[in-house]
This record gives sequence, C-alpha cells and structure tokens, in this order.
Amino acid sequence: MKTRKLRNLEVSEIGYGCMGLSHGYGAVPEKRKSIWLIQLAYDLGCTHFDTAESYTEGANEELVGEALQPIRSRVTIATKLHLLSAENLEQQIESRLDASLKRLRTDYVDLYYQHRNEADVPDEAVAEVMGKLIQKGKIRGWGQSQTSPKEIRRANAVTPLSAIQSEYSMMERMFEKSVIPICEELGIGFVAFSPMASGFLSGKYTDKMQYFGDDVRRVITRFAPENVAANQPLLNMLNHFAAQKQVTPAQISLAWMLHKKDFVVPIPGMRTEERLKENFGASKVELTESEFYEIEAELSKIEIHGNRTDADIKKLHNMAEV
Repeated sequence: MKTRKLRNLEVSEIGYGCMGLSHGYGAVPEKRKSIWLIQLAYDLGCTHFDTAESYTEGANEELVGEALQPIRSRVTIATKLHLLSAENLEQQIESRLDASLKRLRTDYVDLYYQHRNEADVPDEAVAEVMGKLIQKGKIRGWGQSQTSPKEIRRANAVTPLSAIQSEYSMMERMFEKSVIPICEELGIGFVAFSPMASGFLSGKYTDKMQYFGDDVRRVITRFAPENVAANQPLLNMLNHFAAQKQVTPAQISLAWMLHKKDFVVPIPGMRTEERLKENFGASKVELTESEFYEIEAELSKIEIHGNRTDADIKKLHNMAEV
C-alpha cells in the first residue's frame, strides 16, 4: 500500500480504526479473531493502527498491543486521552500515557491525541506537555480530535501538531472549509474517522434494520429509518460509479477521499476479513480527475439527512441494554 505523511510520521494511506473490535457496533469478534484481523491488516499493507484509552476502559489498547507486539517496530500506533481536569496537567497526561504504554506493550506511541477537551484546558498548556513527552521519547507526535481552527493554531504554535483526527466522509464534510485547509497550510496530517459513515456508505444497511446493546447506530441519526430512506440518492450515486469502475461503493467512497488531499488518511473500522480486503483494496482504485469532479458535482446536488454527534453518542450510555 502507498504511504502518506502525518507531518513527520509515515503511515499507510489507509489505516485501521480498531475501536469496533471491542465495542461500539454491537457484538464483537472473539479475541483470537480480533488479533488475527489486526495482523491480517498488516499483511495487507496497513501500518497505522488507531485506538484509545476510553475504548472499553483500556481493553482495546490491550488488544492492539498484544496483536502488534511482534511487529511493533514496523507499524505506527495512535492512541488518545480525554482531559477531564486542568489540575496537575503534566503529571496527569504523563501518568495516563504510561498506563496506555503498559497496555500497548510498548515504550512509546507514535501519535498521542487529545481525544476531547471537556475541561477546557488551554491548548497551549497541553501542547507544552506534549512537547516534553516528545523530548522524552515517549511519543513521536501528537494531535487533536474534533477540534477548531483556533485551537489548532494555538496548539501548533507551541508544539507542532502531527495530525488532526475528526469525522470525515461523503456524509460529513463540515471540516472541508476550515480545518482541512489549515492542516494543509501548517503541514499537519488529517486522519478521518468514520470515513464510511459508520458503514452507511457500504450500502449494506436498510431502513428495516435494528441495532442493540452498545451499537452506536442506535443513536446516530443517519441510521433512523426515515433518514436511511431519504439518503438513498447518495447510495444510488455510489452504486453508479462503482458499477462504472467495477469496484464496490465502499471503495469509491474511500478512493474519493484519498483523491482529495495527499495528507488525508482514512481509518475505517473493520471486523471481518472481507471488509479488510475490500477497504484496503480501495488504495488500488484510481479516480481520474474527470471522475473525481463528476462525483463532486453529483455530491453537491445531494442533501444529507442525519448525522453523528458526541451528544447523541453519550445518549447510548443511558439507554437500557436491549
């Protein structure tokens, strides 16, 4: 697989969002299979793996660490922390990082994200701590997630950011006008989570489907039956271009994103061998300039119904386990 740069970090142009192997989309694979899937991803050319301390209270980090331990020097690992308080900031961040390192079975992470900033900690203060961790060799780079242009500029001025990770797909393009241009200006990579819109763009979901347990599709409004039906024009467009290229709608979605900017790296979540091969296969789908602009033109005509918000995701924790 081709590679891309997140500032100074070289990664496969499509990474692996590992969250779904532990939670978030209903029943998860058995541990042995999850480890096998992560290692298969590497065999298929993926070298960038994304996790977070908050995914099942560190269990996802443990899974990723065990799977990647034999090939640690050949891959990049990204993990994240939530800042819930501004107290003892340096000690708090480093101790949380140390806990992640232990779970990941490594003495450094390549990319350490501030997952969210609920405590409204000054960006400059976080950036200063991250700079110290880089100097210590505990992290190679750092990033922010779901952040704003002002936050990016303030943080980057203290310790240059390696990447911004935010939601980005054909169904969620709010960062195209502000954040992605700033990343280009400042030499920061952009990592796209949910590049398949939580699987919607695969075309495999209908308005009759039901979701249970901790499946985020219970609260993501684009999966509401009326929105699934209303978004059919988008799937029709994808099917049209997929048929022309003799590929899948998912591959068209990812190829479109890869064509946009050479510093954008999607990290789809995958839980089967079939999905791994399909999504990583998108790296071989080349869109011509005319094909790309035709897709852009068609997208501009389509109204998207529903979205994914942190506020909606939080509702899932308060819903009965049914």
